[in-house]
Amino acid sequence: MDKPAFLITLDTEGDNLWRNRSGKVTTRNVQFLPRFQSLCEKYNFKPTWLTNYEMASDPAYVEFGRDLLARGQGEIGMHLHAWYSPPEYALTDDDWRYQPYLIEFPENILRDKVAYMTDLLESAFQQKMTSHRAGRWAFDEVYARALIDNGYLVDCSVTPRVDWRNSSGAPQGKGGTDYSLFPDHAYYLDINDISRAGDSPLLELPMSIQYRYGAFTNQLKKVWNDVRGKKRGPSVNWLRPVGGNVEQMKQVAEQTLSQGNDYVEFMLHSSEFMPDGSPTFKNEADIERLYDDLEQLFSWLQSRTQGMTLTEYALRKRNSAI
Repeated sequence: MDKPAFLITLDTEGDNLWRNRSGKVTTRNVQFLPRFQSLCEKYNFKPTWLTNYEMASDPAYVEFGRDLLARGQGEIGMHLHAWYSPPEYALTDDDWRYQPYLIEFPENILRDKVAYMTDLLESAFQQKMTSHRAGRWAFDEVYARALIDNGYLVDCSVTPRVDWRNSSGAPQGKGGTDYSLFPDHAYYLDINDISRAGDSPLLELPMSIQYRYGAFTNQLKKVWNDVRGKKRGPSVNWLRPVGGNVEQMKQVAEQTLSQGNDYVEFMLHSSEFMPDGSPTFKNEADIERLYDDLEQLFSWLQSRTQGMTLTEYALRKRNSAI
């Protein structure tokens, strides 16, 4: 019997975009990516680098990506930040301040941005783009159709148990996507309702996310938040490093596999490998602790899983259904 897949997904984007509202994007984190790529190869894992506009425009990153593709040691996919990805279209009076979701743009603009990014990546890497994650996790049926029309096979934008509606985009919008009742396993999307399985060719691979507390505690916390007038969803843990959370990540992986999933999905941002590239890992000591955590997690997962890119998993899924 095949081992479950370990899917490593990296949102590959500019430096510390959490605090950058200036419109001036730097990509210095490119020089810190080979270390992580080498770590993945040490454990026979294959990362999927989900790449946005500024990184695809950086010659050093393109060289890095072409090398790993030539050696069959990973995948380049697409990631799209609507406020910075061509063609230009001002949705608000300051898109850099609000960072609007792509799903808030008119459909023709959404489709133009998806087509532009796809063409840019395919030209840079001389390879068909087949995997994708939405910027700021915002996804809907219009977006899914645009991906299908551009030949994508797999998406990983769904974050089960998480509601992004309180995370604002454009002031006139309704916030992000509510994934709280979405599936937490692989499924082919219903093109008319992405929260359900259907018969579209686009495979959805939701992130590995588990409730932090049991049902009773979650209900008590909900009542308390309601009393205080605070709209918060249940607390969750992701298969994602935040510093010193190795055991927590192992628990998420174990829970996910015990539920019958045949994959676990890890994520991080490319800028988190660089000191001061993110709010979480601010200095060299933080980065060294991150790599200590990654070594422990990867060595633990090596005997339990097998490394795959998103598209390799999608093709295995399709072939097993034939």
